[in-house]
Amino acid sequence: MLNQVTPENTHKEVNIGQSCGKESWGDIVWIDLDPSQGSEIKKTRPALVISPFSYNEKVGLALLCPITSYQKGYPFEVELPPKGKVKGVILADQLKSLDWRVRNATFEEKVSTWVITSVIEKISVLIEFP
Repeated sequence: MLNQVTPENTHKEVNIGQSCGKESWGDIVWIDLDPSQGSEIKKTRPALVISPFSYNEKVGLALLCPITSYQKGYPFEVELPPKGKVKGVILADQLKSLDWRVRNATFEEKVSTWVITSVIEKISVLIEFP
């Protein structure tokens, strides 16, 4: 069983731009999303990690929401703060479970609690979680 986790007790320091293996809740990482099919988001791009480090490390997978620079105004987009390194919107409706090791995830930056909470709220609406 996994312990209760928060961004404060799961994030481990990493060097920006290096493969870290310590992806954690609230991190933005660059990750290769190919192969993909149909209307699935493609190529290497930033994505928000929404699963805790304890899960990611134990299972070797991470739950991620891809980020795009092209804002369409969809209801499941969460805009990133303008002062961050990564610009664009998080696509909460394109949640993926990916092997971050094989897909060469590299840490870019950490987002605020507000951003991750907004993404989780949109996912909750999508899956009709009360």
